[in-house]
Amino acid sequence: MTTLAGWRRSVDRIVGPDRVLVALRRAPFTLGLIGLLWLTAIVTGSLPGGPPGNLYDVVAVSWDDLADGRVWTAVTSGMWCFDLTGYVLTTVLLLVIGVPAERRLGARLSMLVLLACQIAGTLVAIPLVRLVSLTGEPWTASIIGDSTLGMSPGIVGLGLALSGRLGALWRRRLRLFLLVGTGVLVLYSGTVQDVVRFTGAVVGLVIGLTLLGRPVRVTINPSSRSERKVLVALLVAATALGPIATLFSKSAIGPLGLLQIMFASPGVDAESVAENCANGFQDTVNCRLVTAETLGTGIGSAVTSIAPALLLLAVAEGLRRGRRFAWWLGLVFNAMLGISCVAFVSGYLYGTDASLNDVIPNIPPMLLPFAVCGLLLGTRGLFTVTAPKRTYRRLAAGLVGTFLATAAVYVGVGYLDRAHFKPVPDLALLLADLPERYLPPGYALLTDIDFLPTGGLAIIVWEYTGTVFWTVLLIGLLISFWRAKPVQDADATVTARKLMEQNGGSSLAYMTTWPGNQYWFTPCRQAALAYRVSATVALTTGGPIGDPGLHRDVVEGFQRFCADNGWTPCLYSVTTDVRDAAVTLGWRAVQVAEDTVVPLADLEFTGKKWQDVRTALNKAGKEGITAEWLSYPDAPLAITDQVRAISEEWVADKGMPEMGFTLGGLDELADRSVRCLVAVDRDRTVHGVTSWLPVHEDGEVVGWTLDFMRRRGAGFRGVTEFMIASAALTLKEEGARFLSLSGAPLARLDRGEEVSALQRILDVTGKALEPVYGFRSLLSFKAKFQPEYRPLFMAYPDVSALPSIGNAIGRAYLPHLTARQGLRLVGKLLRN
Repeated sequence: MTTLAGWRRSVDRIVGPDRVLVALRRAPFTLGLIGLLWLTAIVTGSLPGGPPGNLYDVVAVSWDDLADGRVWTAVTSGMWCFDLTGYVLTTVLLLVIGVPAERRLGARLSMLVLLACQIAGTLVAIPLVRLVSLTGEPWTASIIGDSTLGMSPGIVGLGLALSGRLGALWRRRLRLFLLVGTGVLVLYSGTVQDVVRFTGAVVGLVIGLTLLGRPVRVTINPSSRSERKVLVALLVAATALGPIATLFSKSAIGPLGLLQIMFASPGVDAESVAENCANGFQDTVNCRLVTAETLGTGIGSAVTSIAPALLLLAVAEGLRRGRRFAWWLGLVFNAMLGISCVAFVSGYLYGTDASLNDVIPNIPPMLLPFAVCGLLLGTRGLFTVTAPKRTYRRLAAGLVGTFLATAAVYVGVGYLDRAHFKPVPDLALLLADLPERYLPPGYALLTDIDFLPTGGLAIIVWEYTGTVFWTVLLIGLLISFWRAKPVQDADATVTARKLMEQNGGSSLAYMTTWPGNQYWFTPCRQAALAYRVSATVALTTGGPIGDPGLHRDVVEGFQRFCADNGWTPCLYSVTTDVRDAAVTLGWRAVQVAEDTVVPLADLEFTGKKWQDVRTALNKAGKEGITAEWLSYPDAPLAITDQVRAISEEWVADKGMPEMGFTLGGLDELADRSVRCLVAVDRDRTVHGVTSWLPVHEDGEVVGWTLDFMRRRGAGFRGVTEFMIASAALTLKEEGARFLSLSGAPLARLDRGEEVSALQRILDVTGKALEPVYGFRSLLSFKAKFQPEYRPLFMAYPDVSALPSIGNAIGRAYLPHLTARQGLRLVGKLLRN
């Protein structure tokens, strides 16, 4: 358990309690405000249901309070919340926004900004609502008499003010998130608190733009085309988040609040059920209707309720990635939603004998889906990315199969268990009811309920038929949006190899020719990047190949290419000059490996520091072991069989699959440009094998990179040192300038530099994996050859994409990791 304990201690140093405490100690205003908030709630008995009646009337703020001169309620209202949930959410908001705000703005300025947003938001929003209500507008007229509590207007305003001190990327994201989020709450929930919160946000934005100044601008790419895709996706997502947000609201009274009924089962209290079911629910349609609404509040019905909203969120994800299928789906779905909305509102209002005054407020909900359709039609040219045809075929087949299976189960089980329905339906009624099982329960308002389940299997199939279908649909859509149709010229591999042979760029350049890579070229095909897409991340195999003067253009062009395809670019195992080019474009970088290069010009195995190498060479000579060069595809069967056996022995000993990506295996030996060096004895027994990849510059081979390296478990102990030393001597005689012993992943030389939190996390990960893959031991072993150490970096444009990048790298190195092997890996980590 030593390694695991050390891992935990290291993680604690990075993100553990001590580090959290240091961050909190730098935020005295935020901590004091949180303490005051909870202390006030406890002392005044405001938990869990908010301030008691008399106190509520004193501290809450409303139009009547302001009109009577109690302006101070704009401040006191911020020190209480409506309920326990409000206190918890306010605390979370303060920690997420207040702590970083104090670090960048200071305690005094943070306090002033929060107070300004809280007070100004209240004093502007409530009179504005009052002014609009005087026109007879029904929404504002219905909320003007309400009071509000909470500090969220000030906190959200502080967040938007803080955005003025952030970099361009996070400034834009924070502003979009907070403004769209507060705006959506106004449109759908529509309480006075929502209006005050949105106004406080606007005040904070104005403060950030005018008073706090702007940071030095950094060039950020993605292009304007990519930004438009993000904006369209954000607006489509907002139409989905609004109805979901209203589920957490006690009343949906905003301009678009009626759409809540289309996405969730309307709440029905016990009194309504009793009133409508006085004569037995099997005898009255109204009784069955209210009973259906109460039944539609289980887990299955809850999923079906919000499934249309989740579908829009999935469509928004596809639009963000530029998917044409998402565009079509969003267009069709919003058109159907608009038509359904018109039918729903018409049927609802007709059933209640509503007047024209009731119709006007419901026009916005009916127009919104059609407005989204117009937006999508106007931006059609942005969405061009398609998935392979088989992806759509599989999706269609899966949906058809799921529909047929769920329909058959509902009708079949429902008929067999029809005794648990009241009234008891026949087969025709079950078939007629089938479409409603796939619709949100709120649509029950538009239909007559002929029968209801009372228990048994009937209630299960009644509630979960639509849930299963919608779950399969959502998962299938997300998978289709994460897959892209490869766009590759037939001669791309040939062209990329020629570029690599002209100028490889780094010691890992030959790996760009390995199977599994795709290629992106500059417009004139003077440079290229090899990449593979995993989980929407375009992960490069090393840096650019071709003209070394185009590094910045390559990085910039590859980023645009990834933005057009909805991918996140990640340059993996790149050299310092490529890292520097990416950093000038606003990217970030972290070291992920250490390349070890042995110069050959003056190589002599003399002196104490070469003692281990000389010992291996001398011992090999005494035992009759020699080094032989060969091409693996042309080698004798007796040799290749032994090489395969040695490799299988090594894998079996590890108990884990061979790593890929930048670590070659037997498959990569089947290349006649790759040279193999084997150590054999007089009996032709192979004790070890290494493979060497050529490194090109100006069309010539100038060096060689160690890739595949295995030794027989019971063989000559110093065989690895012997093979590397023998290769170095031979290649030096041939005129090679250097050998690269390749990069050791998740291992690095300590240069005494200040490192980031991410770098410390990678160091901890490398230490944790040491018992299994031995990356650090490998780096220590290479030190025997007195190499020059050259760091290799990972460059990425967006910090928020690090989780998906980490997932992509893990898949690239271990693409065939099984669940059993994963458990074995965890077990090894726990035992060491």
